[in-house]
Order: sequence, then structure tokens, then C-alpha cells
Amino acid sequence: MSWVYLVSAGLLEIVWAYAMKQSQGFTRLFPTAVMLATMIGSFGLLSLSLKTLPLGTAYTIWTGIGAVGAFLVGIIVLGEAVSLLRVVAAILLVSGLVLMKLSAPA
Repeated sequence: MSWVYLVSAGLLEIVWAYAMKQSQGFTRLFPTAVMLATMIGSFGLLSLSLKTLPLGTAYTIWTGIGAVGAFLVGIIVLGEAVSLLRVVAAILLVSGLVLMKLSAPA
């Protein structure tokens, strides 16, 4: 169940990052509220996953999901620039996440 909590926390991290962008410096109420709610949920789920997962593994995967997810949302939803180096960096991040998962105890 810890892995479900961790992946869910990572997905919520993507949502709060996007909502933070949409809040335009916390000047828009709804995106700011979404950001705060999903941030609390993300931290709460990360905390639950840490009951059984190693800190280094859980934190790395949590931030990696958020980083790669925010990168994809930026490109797909916000129309941010795509370059070969950015794509290679994202692939390296995902590779690191896979290796971290494979190295973690079940």
C-alpha cells in the first residue's frame, strides 16, 4: 500500500505545481486553494508511505514523479518549449526512478 500512497502523492505534487503556476503568484483564489489542498494531500500521502519505505527511496521517487509530471504538463498543457536536452533530462530522471524502485525493499 505504501507504493500506492507514494505514487498518489507524486501525482498530487504535479497538480499542486500546475495550480501554483495558475495562481499567478497567489493572486487567484481558486488555483491557490487547489494548490494548498493538493499540497497538504501530497505531503500526507508521502508521510504515510514513509512508514514502511526508506526515506531516500520515497523522497526521490516523490520528487521525480513531480518533476517529470510538471515537465510534461508544461509541454502538453502550457505549450512550453521542447528541446532534445530537456527530453534527455526527463528520460534520465525516469531511468533513475525505475532504478530507485528496483533497488528498494518490497
